Amino acid sequence: MDLRRRLAFTVLLLLSVLLAAAAGYRYLGGPHVSNLDAIYMALVTISSVGYTEVVDTSHNVPLRVFNMFVILFGIGIMLYVFSASTAFIVEGQLKDLFRRRKMLKQIRELKDHFIVCGAGEVGHHVVMELLKTRNSFVVIDPSAEHLDKIQQMGDFPILKADAADEDTLNMAGITSARGLVSALTEDKDNLMVTVTARQMNPALRIVVSCTEAKMAAKLMRAGANSAVSPNTIGGLRLASELVRPHVVGFLDMMLKEDSKTLRVEEIVIRPDSSWAGKTIGDAEMHRRYELLALALRNPDGKTQYNPQGDAVLEVGDVLVVMGDVNMIWKARHAAGETTTPAKA
Repeated sequence: MDLRRRLAFTVLLLLSVLLAAAAGYRYLGGPHVSNLDAIYMALVTISSVGYTEVVDTSHNVPLRVFNMFVILFGIGIMLYVFSASTAFIVEGQLKDLFRRRKMLKQIRELKDHFIVCGAGEVGHHVVMELLKTRNSFVVIDPSAEHLDKIQQMGDFPILKADAADEDTLNMAGITSARGLVSALTEDKDNLMVTVTARQMNPALRIVVSCTEAKMAAKLMRAGANSAVSPNTIGGLRLASELVRPHVVGFLDMMLKEDSKTLRVEEIVIRPDSSWAGKTIGDAEMHRRYELLALALRNPDGKTQYNPQGDAVLEVGDVLVVMGDVNMIWKARHAAGETTTPAKA
């Protein structure tokens, strides 16, 4: 029995005993005992307060015997109620304390993770994608209601705090984070998060949501790598549904596939990669990992679309591929990636 049910049970039990005692005093006390007198007598007896007996038991043997049982049962019930109430308060606080410590420990162990600021509707979709692609992340939001809803999506650390506060971002592990998404409701709040996060980690990739399109330039000047307007994206999606419905249908099918998670992802060729100096064909991208190479971007910014098997992979190259997320993580490790994917 959990704490809430236990507390409800004890309150119901106490009320039952109180009503039974009041009925006994009303019946055994005689016609001169009112309902109020009976309830009052039951209450002072069960609580052991010891005020003057409003129902005289001195010349009524059955009533006196009944009163003795009420005292015995009443003391026991009151002790049980107090213990259950104390347990509800103390254990609830301890549970919250242990949960917070567990989450802070989880965050301390994270590396190359993402920080999601805002657990509203936009943040909900960000978290859903990070879960599907097995990326590690922390969610920050000042609203307990938002966090309770988003926590139902899976087991990941959350922080109920102001995302623009330096102490909060430190707790979220911003110095070891890979990127940050600010999807708060107000643009000014996203701006504050951007400025603070950029000062604390100059190498951090920051992506920000903005309601007003004109705020995008300000957010970029404040340190954001990218500013996304949900209204703009929504408009582009409507146009795409209109002029290229089959392409949109294919992308939707890829995103909503249940048997496996198909995504377009990027693989960076690290300095200690076994792929460095090899061709795409030598890396056996398609045979071993079932990945389709879509583009190859060199460090100087030059991009090859639909690269062929003889294209050479060099340190710093970014290979854009499409395939199953699990296979993409395996390919990333072969390319020198050290980040461990989150548990599915």
